[in-house]
Amino acid sequence: MAGQIFWSETIGTAILILLGAGVVANVILPKTKGFGGGWLLINFGWGLAVFAGVYAAWKSGAHLNPAVTVGVWASGADEFVPGFAVNFGHMLVYFGGELLGAFIGAVLAFLAYKKHFDEDAEPAVKLGVFSTGPELRSYAWNFITEVLATFVLVYFVVVSGQTKGSALGPLAVALIVVGIGASLGGPTGYAINPARDLAPRIAHAILPIKGKGSSDWGYAWVPVLGPLVGGVLAGLLSQATI
Repeated sequence: MAGQIFWSETIGTAILILLGAGVVANVILPKTKGFGGGWLLINFGWGLAVFAGVYAAWKSGAHLNPAVTVGVWASGADEFVPGFAVNFGHMLVYFGGELLGAFIGAVLAFLAYKKHFDEDAEPAVKLGVFSTGPELRSYAWNFITEVLATFVLVYFVVVSGQTKGSALGPLAVALIVVGIGASLGGPTGYAINPARDLAPRIAHAILPIKGKGSSDWGYAWVPVLGPLVGGVLAGLLSQATI
């Protein structure tokens, strides 16, 4: 069963990042059809990316995000999905699938927009397709923003999954992601997912991207640790409210 969970998360997360990084590329890279489409197009694109990824990864419960995985663990749940217990080893299965999928999705997005990456653009623009970065760099405050934004996402996911009579649907999660982006995404670009930021940042560092510049590893801990903390807090609070 572990293999099924791993590949479900890999495929779902790859689709998530392919479509999510793809909408960013379409809006910010030169000479695309969607160039200059704006922040709300990116928000809705990421929401629909989540929608597609959740459907694709239904066999594993469609975490697609280590923050969701640790949130389910912190909630005190016994199983991730029926027959797959919540324990450290099984968490690593989810993490592995999520990270591999995110890397694959980033590479595929690069291939889709290869000719546009070859055009002249600031290195930060090209990095922005792969990973997040703050508009005003303040590590402590950027960290707080990521904690809060991820808390909202994971709390919704965990509570919706535990509340009797409530069905967690892909569309509901997609709309929450759109809402988070529109309201809390401005300061940092709302990673809200360690795999979404870390694996594509690694892809950026490895891929032969013309004029790509730095991968900004000095900031990389914020969109990894912030979402993990937010996910744990959401899971713990869910125990007190359900």
